[in-house]
Amino acid sequence: MTISANAALPGSYDYGEVARSVFIAVAASYAALDLTGRVTAARGRTRLVWLSGGGVAMGIGIWAMHLKGMLAFHLPVPVEYDWPTILAALMVAVLASVVALYVASRPKMRVVEALSGSVFMGAGIAGLHYLAMAAMRSPAVTQYSPLLVTCSILLAIVFSLIALRMAFHLREETKWTVPRRLGAAMVMGAAVSAMHYTGMAGASFFPASPPNPFHAVNISPLGNNGIAIVTLIVIVAAITTSSVERRASAQVRRLNQDLERGVAERTLQLEAVNRELRNEIAERERAEEGVRRSEDRSRLVIDTIPHQIWSGPPDGSLDFCNAQWLSYVGFTQDEAQGQGWQRMLHPDDRERVLIAWGESVAKGTPYQQEERHRTAEGQYRWFLSRAVPLRDSEGRIVRWYGTNTDIEDRKQAEDRLRLVIDTLPALVWSKLPDGSADFLNQRFREYTGLSVEEGLGWGWMMKAFHPEDRAEDEWRAAFAAGQPFEKEARLRRADGDYRWFLHRAVPLRDEQGNVVKWYGTSTDIEDRRRTEEALQEAQEKFAQVTRIQAMGELAAAIAHEVNQPLTAIVTNANFSIRQLKASSPNLDELRTAITEIANDGTRASAVISRIRGLLTKGAPRRTDLNVNQVIQAVIALLRNELSRNRISLRIELAPNLPRVQGDAVQLQQVLINLIMNAVEAMRPSTERPRKLLIRSAKHADSVLVQVQDSGPGIEPELRDRIFEPFFTTKAEGTGMGLAISRSIIESHGGQLSLLPAAQGVLFQFVLPVDRNDAC
Repeated sequence: MTISANAALPGSYDYGEVARSVFIAVAASYAALDLTGRVTAARGRTRLVWLSGGGVAMGIGIWAMHLKGMLAFHLPVPVEYDWPTILAALMVAVLASVVALYVASRPKMRVVEALSGSVFMGAGIAGLHYLAMAAMRSPAVTQYSPLLVTCSILLAIVFSLIALRMAFHLREETKWTVPRRLGAAMVMGAAVSAMHYTGMAGASFFPASPPNPFHAVNISPLGNNGIAIVTLIVIVAAITTSSVERRASAQVRRLNQDLERGVAERTLQLEAVNRELRNEIAERERAEEGVRRSEDRSRLVIDTIPHQIWSGPPDGSLDFCNAQWLSYVGFTQDEAQGQGWQRMLHPDDRERVLIAWGESVAKGTPYQQEERHRTAEGQYRWFLSRAVPLRDSEGRIVRWYGTNTDIEDRKQAEDRLRLVIDTLPALVWSKLPDGSADFLNQRFREYTGLSVEEGLGWGWMMKAFHPEDRAEDEWRAAFAAGQPFEKEARLRRADGDYRWFLHRAVPLRDEQGNVVKWYGTSTDIEDRRRTEEALQEAQEKFAQVTRIQAMGELAAAIAHEVNQPLTAIVTNANFSIRQLKASSPNLDELRTAITEIANDGTRASAVISRIRGLLTKGAPRRTDLNVNQVIQAVIALLRNELSRNRISLRIELAPNLPRVQGDAVQLQQVLINLIMNAVEAMRPSTERPRKLLIRSAKHADSVLVQVQDSGPGIEPELRDRIFEPFFTTKAEGTGMGLAISRSIIESHGGQLSLLPAAQGVLFQFVLPVDRNDAC
């Protein structure tokens, strides 16, 4: 056949192939309608699988239809196809199919969505067609009719719009009947075929030089039929899979319907119960909502408190930090979780802090440590970290709650103060709340010869104090009480010599009143102690002199008291001698006289013993005493003196008084001094009655004794001086009686005082009760 170089190449169609291409288009359309329902019904990942698989099956069908339609067209020259371009056309067909299925399976298809979807799908089909045309390799060039090309593209868009609308309306499985599906598939297949053959009609082929054969392949009749067979297999497989899945879904729906009927029946039976439960649940929800609102308010309060607050479970990890904490360290809540909070600790403090925290968690004891925390800017500041456990009703720890308090300014002030303290000429120290030392100034270390390491903790006591003064329990109790205190104890000097020191301590408290530090000084009182001791072994000597002086003043009374039994002894002795000289002595009277001699001798011996006791020199002897017995002994001694001065004595002694620890002779001396002062005060009075009252009573944890006279009293300006040594209102007095009496009472742990009285003078002293007797 002769071909003109300027004439278009004649072409013809194999109508059997055309029919097969149309059949493939109808089958692909049927598959598209079927798969649209599957995509619409599926959810989640299953929807994605159906969308992808359906797009591939539908795309292969459309691509195969176009390829079959091109292979049905014959030219008088050999035609091959560029296989990469053919594959690109296949990809375009699959993509357009996926978009079409996605749009058709949407819950709603508005006008904008339908138009945009049809444009995309039409463009994809047109692109598929013209890519396949571009894949042709033959000794000819292709020229297109603009009008027919435009018509083919418009047909592709219009037919795509019709296909999307049909697929959308037929996607509900209840609307799918065989006639409707087949009819819709035939319309869609015919539409796709019409677009293809319109585009083919717009192409003319003119002779040209042979093309580059690279990537070009010849599609044999066997390959042509293979494409059709494989395409139909894919379409049938997709339709079969959809049908099987549809039947399975229908069976599942039937089972679900049966189940729903059973559930509905059961629901009717449970409705009565549910009504009650709903009421209870509603009430509980209201309560829970109230709790949530309360928790939200609490969280808001906690986050706005200008303090770092944190909490965690019993294992010691951390699961909550308030906003103040997070903003300070620059962490998020997740970064601080578990053990993440440990990253804020200073490397030098990490091991110490983790060990202390681990011990608190293991033992369930409150935690308190001073530690350095890193700020969000990378700087470190000192914090006081505290934590306490929350326990349930059985004592198990359910949560830890803690706070961090910035003490950087305090630490800096302490460092500056430490520099000042180290230069002070005094022994200064500070201790933790439990009494363990954390600072000893340079003077302390120099005096004791202790290094910093030796003195810290409880080394300050165990290595520097005299063994007899290391009562650790007493020191710990003093620190635990949380009140300022003073204690005297001996410190060892660096050369081994011990000297007495007065140790004073005062607590430093935080805003909550908790003791955070103890500060104290140690003052050398060795010389004072020696002076006090010398003043005391001197007071005792002076007291002895005073007692002798008092006995001298009482000599007449004592002589009179001793003279009475001696006179009776002499009288009875003379009577006894006369009886013995008589010729017939009266033995009964003689026996009575001798008995009276013995009794009077015993009485005289008792008087002399009391006088000797008052004059005896020696160390005080403390024993359990009955104060009433001491008072009665002094009254017996001074009764004649009171009678001689015409003084009316009234005694009011409380029964069952607790016993006191004391020296009987010294206490008698105090009473004698007070009574004799009263006697001398009332002696000049001639107009008023002379009365003396001696009273004893229980007073709190003490026993009190009062001596009151009816004399003229003491002038107000002299009341504050009567206890001063060497001050006296008597012409012959030494001025030491009341001073010594007060010293004696104070050495017994009591107090001697002058009280206001309506008449005369009222002296009172109190003595502490013996603890064993008080119990």
